[in-house]
Amino acid sequence: MFTRLKDAWGRFATKRPGVAQFVVFFVLSNGITVLQLALMPLSKWLFGMTSLVDTAFQVWPVGSNPDGSQYFVFDYAAGALPAGGGGLAYFLAVQVTILVAQVINFFAQRSITFKSNSSVAKAATWYAIAYVVITIVAAALQGLYKAPIYDLFIDTWGLGGTGETLADLVVVLINSAISFWVFFPIFKVIFKSDPTKAAPAVTVDDPVVRSS
Repeated sequence: MFTRLKDAWGRFATKRPGVAQFVVFFVLSNGITVLQLALMPLSKWLFGMTSLVDTAFQVWPVGSNPDGSQYFVFDYAAGALPAGGGGLAYFLAVQVTILVAQVINFFAQRSITFKSNSSVAKAATWYAIAYVVITIVAAALQGLYKAPIYDLFIDTWGLGGTGETLADLVVVLINSAISFWVFFPIFKVIFKSDPTKAAPAVTVDDPVVRSS
């Protein structure tokens, strides 16, 4: 059965390479999302045991919130959620989780999805630039939904610690969805496959061929 499925997939990938590539990207991306969901509670717990929870991390003020308070691109007010914003501890927990997942995602997508043989250093440079830009955009958007989500799960629905964990998962899923739709076209550009770099064909001048 496995052989039949493998053959069927091979025929499909040959006939529809673009669609097949997207399917593989989708599967790997979801695997990375599961990894993030597993890492986030652990990372948040580890950083939550430090005094960084009470260290505010609010940078890049832009505009105002509906209540007139300052809006920050990175808005992690001091104090535990939901009363506070989780402080520097929450920021580091999120970023460490995303960083670990994206490093794994980089090599998996490069080797499996796009089968790229382009320069790793060049691709990694562009990937890092894209990662920073997407992180900033995602952080700016997070200021719109993070607090309401935690308030809903912890206070409105009265789920306490369970609600906080569920809110963590929702935030991770939103960040992953943003990354998913943005990174695919970026990967198409930075993960090139150059046929001229493939292994050279064996010729009659090859010593092994002559000796046989």
